[in-house]
This record gives sequence, structure tokens and C-alpha cells, in this order.
Amino acid sequence: MTDTTPTRRLALGRGRVIMDRNARGVMRMRTSLPLGRYPAKLTERLVKFAQDAPDRTLFAKRDASGAWRKLSYARALDAARRIGQALLARGLDAERPLLILSENDLEHAMLALAALHVGVPYAPVSPAYSLISQDFGKLRYILELMTPGLVFVADGRRYERALRATLPAATELVVTEAPPAERASTSFEALAATEATARVDSAHAAVGPDTLAKFLFTSGSTGMPKAVIHTQRMLCSNLQQIIDCLPFMAEEPPVLVDWLPWNHTFGGSHNFGLTLYNGGTLYIDDGKPVPQLIGKTIDNLREIAPTVYFNVPRGFEEIAAALDADRALARHFFSRVKMLFYAAAGLSQPIWDRLHRVAEETCGERILMITGLGMTETAPFALCANWEAGRSGLVGIPAPGLELKLAPVEDKLEARYRGPNVTPGFWRQPELTQAAFDDEGFYRSGDAVRFADPADPDRGLMFDGRITEDFKLDSGTWVSVGPLRARIMAEGAPYVQDVVICGLNRRDVGILVFPHVDSCRRLCHAAASTAGHAEIARDPGVRAWLQGLLDALNDGSEGSASRVARGMLLEEPPSIDLGEMTDKGSINQRAVLTHRATLVDELYAETPSVRVFLAGAETANRAR
Repeated sequence: MTDTTPTRRLALGRGRVIMDRNARGVMRMRTSLPLGRYPAKLTERLVKFAQDAPDRTLFAKRDASGAWRKLSYARALDAARRIGQALLARGLDAERPLLILSENDLEHAMLALAALHVGVPYAPVSPAYSLISQDFGKLRYILELMTPGLVFVADGRRYERALRATLPAATELVVTEAPPAERASTSFEALAATEATARVDSAHAAVGPDTLAKFLFTSGSTGMPKAVIHTQRMLCSNLQQIIDCLPFMAEEPPVLVDWLPWNHTFGGSHNFGLTLYNGGTLYIDDGKPVPQLIGKTIDNLREIAPTVYFNVPRGFEEIAAALDADRALARHFFSRVKMLFYAAAGLSQPIWDRLHRVAEETCGERILMITGLGMTETAPFALCANWEAGRSGLVGIPAPGLELKLAPVEDKLEARYRGPNVTPGFWRQPELTQAAFDDEGFYRSGDAVRFADPADPDRGLMFDGRITEDFKLDSGTWVSVGPLRARIMAEGAPYVQDVVICGLNRRDVGILVFPHVDSCRRLCHAAASTAGHAEIARDPGVRAWLQGLLDALNDGSEGSASRVARGMLLEEPPSIDLGEMTDKGSINQRAVLTHRATLVDELYAETPSVRVFLAGAETANRAR
């Protein structure tokens, strides 16, 4: 791969950065690129494409036989009107919204479109709260907070245990199949058979920019879900911001192959909305970026060549390996894809380089790889690096119409947002809403950024970690957790699932490592096909690897803030019930440190236990 390798051509929109700075060091940043016109409500686009391209597929998902079951634009609008009539007849509104507890499927899509069409707020809830949680604490909390008028699950028997434990008997339940025993329910088929009346048209006409569209749940640092309010203005302006930055997306209907869950902002607002907004097609991928399910994703990509591909870094790691190993797959994948976009975490540079190399060897071009910075509260698009950066970590400049404030906090700059795509707050939690905004109405993101080149703001911003995660050693030295964690994850790939940084008021930095169990099996000395988390963490081969990682991390490190002095492999996986892990797999550093405080004490004990690794102590640790 050479620096002269061309990047596949596509239309991009980029303005100049406009900066203001006051005497206190606070900066405001925006782009000269104007925000384009956007509709008053999202399903205006559904109506448009149902008229212009009625037979085009909007969503598709494989059925039990493996064939694609498709939902056209015309059928989607008809379903939205029929189901919308049923929602209105039940008196659903913001006080009694629709809750969707199950995964991405065509019924989920039709319910969401119906709610958007007639102005009934809906809330997609993480399936993990029903299927993985053991105490259903978060699901119970959400039901009490939202007081839904109707709850939907695709498979009633699969969700029966959670429903029995949490759902009030008076709340109507709708199921696609397998209604739960000893619980009354309505079939989705019956709901969708409702005859639409003029009431649907009146309700749709009344939907405007400030109408509540949906709620998305985010835990943040509190551990309990917050219902982030989304208005029609937020969704529509944000999708137009994306098009202003990436105008090629509107040049032809996009085709997505996407697994990202709709209860999260990346999949449910960004990708779901982007498809509908531009008359595209979204193939619901039933795979995931984990060893046991990535094969389904690969099979889908063998059949469907996307025009743009979105994923999390772990997903791109799996995709890069598959493309590198199978050049027929690579030729198909790269045949028409115009852009690769990663989000939710940092992408390691080796994966970035590998994707570029395979693309060049396959089609003679690089494919633009970009990211940005945003959050559920910004719907989610906020910053975008829509140019060939050549490196991971660059998050770009503000989207059109968004004002970015860079506020000094300790020794960092916090990104704060104000614009049409920013949430008005959290549902039924006024105290949290008030605390989330500063005195000028900017949303406090908690994310830190820094200039890629302080002398040239047009070169964009770099992600600089989470402000609330940073801490001081007992020497008073600040430890910047985000960049350090990213370096450890990159050095430790693919054997690290995640890492928690320790050292608050301690003499040096330590790490608690969650091993990636499937990858670590390759390191095990003994047969490990059935080994669990604890056995993996205790295996001599895995222990030797961690010692080597510690030594590699400290080779050339300068200063106590960047030197990792000690580490421990965690024998228990992160707990979703304790708030240590979100349902999308990210780690809440604060929750882990709180619930595993005894392990932190063990990590820093004067006499190290057999589970503690010390940098530079290779011989001693491998002999244990």
C-alpha cells in the first residue's frame, strides 16, 4: 500500500471551521457549511418513497428457511397506517407509550414506523434486560418509569420469564408468535389487520418538529437507564446533517447490511433513519461480531454487497480477517461500497491498515474509512471527520447547524453541544436534565477532545477520553484513561475483551483485564474448548501473555501516568445486573471499580498475590 493509492471517489461536503474564543479560554466551533432543509416529520419520507418507489424493499430479514422476507415501501406505509390506527384506538401517547422489548425484525420496524407516523412515542428496550439479566432490575425500572400502554415482543415464550416478573397484568402485550402461557396477549397479525380511518391522516398531519418521536435508554455513569427524549426535529435535522456531510448518500438509494440493534442510537436512529430518509434498503443481519455468530454476517455479505458499511471496531476486526482470507468475498464486498464507518469505540490502527491493504489488493483503491463523535443525546451525529484521515481517533469537526463549545475542565477540553439535533432532556427526570446542560444551554457530553493540530482547527479534533474517568495518582499526576485504555486494547488485541484502569490516589497505574475468552483459548497450555472465564484467566499460557503485554506496554514509557505497573486477569465476566457492562458490551469503568474494590486492594497489596502481575517481573510471574 502506498500513499499514492487513490481513494474511491465520492461526494463529500466540508466547510471551513469558524472559531470564537473568550477570555476564560472557552472556545466555540462551528462549520461554514449550512444545514440543509429537512422535513417536519420522518415519515414524510415513507410517504414519498411509497409513492415514488412502492415496490422497493425498505427492510428485509431472513426467515426460518433462510430466505429473505421483505417489506416494501408501499407495504410499510400501509402497515404504518393500520397499526397507527390501532395505537390511536388504544389511547397511546407520551404518558402511555409503546415499548418494544425484542430484537430487530420486520414487525419491530412496522411498529416503529406506525408510532412515528401518528405521533405516538415508542421506546425500543435492550433485549439483554429481559434475556440476560437475572434480576430484571433495569427492565422493571424502565417499566415503572415509562408506564407503557402497550408492550411488544416477537416471541412470547422466549420473553415469558421476564414478562411474568415485571409486566403489570393490566398492560396489553402484543406478540408475533408463541404467546406466553397464563398471560393474555394480542397477536401482531390482529393488530396489523386494523382498518385505517381518517383519524390516522389527522394524527399524521398534527405531527410536527417538536412532537415526541421516541425514547432511547442510556445508562451513562449512573448505572440505571435514563430515557433520552427524541423529537421529530432531532431525528430529521440529524439525518440532514449526515447528508450535508456525506452527500453521496443521497445520490442513490443506500444499501445496508446491518446487525446494530435498534435499541441503540447507532443502529436505531442513525442507520434505520438513514435508510428511510434516502429511500434505501436495510438487510437486517442476524449475525454479530462474536466468533459463534460472525459466520452469519459473512454469509449475508457474500450475498448482499452494501453501498456503505457501518460497524463497531470489533466487527471490523472480524470483517477484515474474513476479507483477507477470502478474496472472492473481498471482491464482492468492495464491488460497490463507498465508505466504511466505525463508531462506539476506537479502531485499532492495524485493523484500519489491513482493510486499506485488502481493498487495494482487491480493487486497486482505498475505501474511505471515517468516524465521528456523538451520543444518544445528539441523535447521534455531532462531529464528523469526512475526509481521508489515515489514522484512527480523528473525530472531525461539527456537523452543519451544530454549535460546539470546548470548555476547559481540569486539563482537558469538554465537548458540549447545542443545536436542533440535541435532546431537550430525560423523560420524567428533571433533576438529571437540569444537571446535563450548562448555563448557556449546551449539553455536557463528558467527552474530552483535543486539536489534531492546534495551529489549524480545520484539521479537526481528536477524541481525548471521558473526563469523568480520569483520575490523579497520589503524586498529583493526572492519568488520562481514554487514550491509555485505547493503547492497551490495541496492544492486547485480540485477547483483551476490555480493560479497567486503576490507580486513584495510588502510587502507580494498574489494570484489571477482562480476557476475550474465545481468543484466549489459542493461548491455553491445556485443552480449552470448554474452559470458562475463570479457567482461562488461570491458564499458564494466558498468564504468560499478560506478563508479556505488561512488559511491552512499559517499553519506552515515560512518566507514571503512562506506565502500567501492575495487572490482574479477572476471573468473572462483567455483570449487566451490577451495571458493569452495558447490553452493547461496553464496560462501565466506575461500576467495575466499585463492585470489585477488594480486587483493586489486592492489586495494590504490599505483598502481591499469585494473581497480580508486576511490570518487569516476567521471570517471577511465569514461575508461579
